[in-house]
Amino acid sequence: MSTTELPATATPLERAVLPPLIGSAVERIDAVEKVTGKAAYAGDIRISRMLHGAVVRSPHANARVLAVDTTRARRLPGVHAVVTGADTAHVKWGAFRPDLYPLAVGRVRYVGDEVAAVAAVDPETARRAAELITVEYDVLPAVLDLDAALADGAPLVHDDAPGNLAHEFAFDRGGADAWFDRSDVVVEGVWQSARQWHASIETIGCTAEWSRDRVTMWVNTQTPFLARQRYATALGLPLRAVRVVQTEVGGGFGGKSGDDNTSVICAILARATGRPVQLVNTREEEFLASRPRIPMRYHVRLGFTSDGLVTAKDIDLVADNGAYTGKAQAVLGAATVRHDALFNYRAVRARSRLVYTNLVPTGAFRGFGNPSADWAVGQAWDLAATELGIEVPDLFLLNAVEAGSVSPHNHRIGSCELKQCIRRAARAIGWYDKRARPTPGRGLAMGVSVHVSGRRSFGDYDGSSAIVRLTEDGRATVIVGEGEIGTGARTTLAQIAAAELGLPVADISVTRPDTDLTTHALGALASRVTYVAGNAVKRAAEQACVRLLDAASRQLGRPASELWVEDGMVHAPAAAPGSGDGDGGRIREPVGAVVRAELYRPGGEPIVGLGSFDNPSEFPDGLRYGNESGAYNFVAEAAEVEVDPATGAVTVLELAAAVDCGTVLNPPLAQGQVEGAIAQGLGMALTERFDWHDGAPTRPTFMDYKLPTAGFMPKLHIEFADSYEPTGPFGAKGVGEIALDPVPSVVASAVADAVGVRVHELPITAEKIFWGMRTGAEDLGKAGGPDAGSPAGADAGARTEEGDQR
Repeated sequence: MSTTELPATATPLERAVLPPLIGSAVERIDAVEKVTGKAAYAGDIRISRMLHGAVVRSPHANARVLAVDTTRARRLPGVHAVVTGADTAHVKWGAFRPDLYPLAVGRVRYVGDEVAAVAAVDPETARRAAELITVEYDVLPAVLDLDAALADGAPLVHDDAPGNLAHEFAFDRGGADAWFDRSDVVVEGVWQSARQWHASIETIGCTAEWSRDRVTMWVNTQTPFLARQRYATALGLPLRAVRVVQTEVGGGFGGKSGDDNTSVICAILARATGRPVQLVNTREEEFLASRPRIPMRYHVRLGFTSDGLVTAKDIDLVADNGAYTGKAQAVLGAATVRHDALFNYRAVRARSRLVYTNLVPTGAFRGFGNPSADWAVGQAWDLAATELGIEVPDLFLLNAVEAGSVSPHNHRIGSCELKQCIRRAARAIGWYDKRARPTPGRGLAMGVSVHVSGRRSFGDYDGSSAIVRLTEDGRATVIVGEGEIGTGARTTLAQIAAAELGLPVADISVTRPDTDLTTHALGALASRVTYVAGNAVKRAAEQACVRLLDAASRQLGRPASELWVEDGMVHAPAAAPGSGDGDGGRIREPVGAVVRAELYRPGGEPIVGLGSFDNPSEFPDGLRYGNESGAYNFVAEAAEVEVDPATGAVTVLELAAAVDCGTVLNPPLAQGQVEGAIAQGLGMALTERFDWHDGAPTRPTFMDYKLPTAGFMPKLHIEFADSYEPTGPFGAKGVGEIALDPVPSVVASAVADAVGVRVHELPITAEKIFWGMRTGAEDLGKAGGPDAGSPAGADAGARTEEGDQR
């Protein structure tokens, strides 16, 4: 049926004519490799004469390195090299603020900082040699929380960062004070988030091999081309001297974005030995060497008219950068402005500071600042609903953005089904029925979030390119450098190409990233691969299909406009009687035969398509003004919790998520992304934490760091909005991160609804709720003192609870 036959009231998705493959449950193209164990992860790489690495890490949060004695390590049989900071290029590196040496040069700045490294015949020998290295330190005073770092006269983590400020910015758009003066209701509070580790099932790892003056690095990175640039800087090499090949990636979530030293140290060891070296983090090292979520402390203030229209928002944000910066500067920006694309604020004001501490460095994590922002701002909206006497879904609907809305930061909203998501989530959780018949000890809450489908972060470009080559055996190869981190991205790209080419998905292969062989790509970040790379692949496949049909037209003697491809065959309709076109029968010619005929002729050519796509967005300025993405995805989530009145233990009974990600290209893949994001959100909300001592986790293992398990998960209701993004491939937008963002806020607000105790510091523990109920405190932990997400704050909280119990 053509779109002209649809009623005027048809939705955007109903108006779109989509190929049958789009929206179908296509099996993952890497499924067999993974379930049979043939997929090669970072630790599976094997090269002749390969050695193994180990790293010596600082036991101190802040100290001068006076001497490193490697004598005993070098004498150990099986050791081939020992390297220290003296063996590096002495070049600082980092995505936005270069402040990190590959190995310590003169000073260490957190417990876990890399001091020396060893290459030996096997991992056990390498670790034994590392234990034999003696380091003499001059221990210095350390700053272990935000308040200590910001105090007058505090020790500096970096001498070139006065006041321990790594980055700061501020703005007032729309005149916040004037709008607050006009507000009838003003709510405010302080909320504190905590470090959260990615906890991927596979730790960070690399294998490096030199050939003359060029190094090849097999890395489980999410961003091979971006990582290559940083590795070259850290190694003191020209870009052309570094090749990065992506291995299988056993989960990334932002933690394998090339901001840590593991791969750089691996390459240094390989150069020192003249042999391939493999370096893979142990689980304990992963908790020290990776870059967890940034703890943030928000002071939030919101203004409303008496009838519920939002007027102004004011935030003061302080973020714990840890000892080195990585991507934290960009995360701070997103955490400051992105949530302003949810509601029609008249004015917004913010002051945001990124603060160095002598703690584990922080960085990108799924949601990229949104979960911490929503943890604070979402609860402020919940408070406002109570003050106004308006149900939360109704307050959201009254203020939610729509297609055509423009935020104070010039986020230009295209497709937007946020209101549909709010209604769907409310219906799925049974909001109004449960409100009419409340159950003691149970509470309801709702939250919303917005995320980008790619954004301009690393210069004025957020594009992708792809090559589609049709082969003489009737298959197609998609050459693209974006990669796969476990989300099913290669399957999605294969599905898009197959839909355009008229081939079965089984006949599509998608390359793995290799900076020597594949097209340039920014990789898996900012929920960009489906939207940005999908568009590039679609355009490349379109071009290849046009060239295929042109070739078939010449070969078959039919106009290209009459030809189409389906199930791997070029089709032409039956010729009209008397047209002179043979017997008039329908033509079915295998794609491979057409490709071969186009090749094997005088002047023959391959059939290849080239496609590129640059996100139709703007590069935000230093104050984060600019339309950062061409498409925004949305979610509304509602949860029902039950709180045990005797212990404060929280059980999340049900959680409903309604997601606007445009066209759902592959429902099982999309649902899996939403389910996984919710699980990580519940971990952030309820279970994931460490006890700290002297600036380090006391036991950095999964024994202490509790992840959500299948039995922990609530009943889930997952729905996808009827939505279509005109600039997306077949109407699709991003989906990988959005469902994590509101979860902690929703759980906290549901707890407050259940028992009247609002937790301000993550995680939400039974102890906090118990003491809140016992003391009658409505707001537990104002987060106004020491950074509760930091070691100092955690220790202080633990001491307070022990004292109360005694």
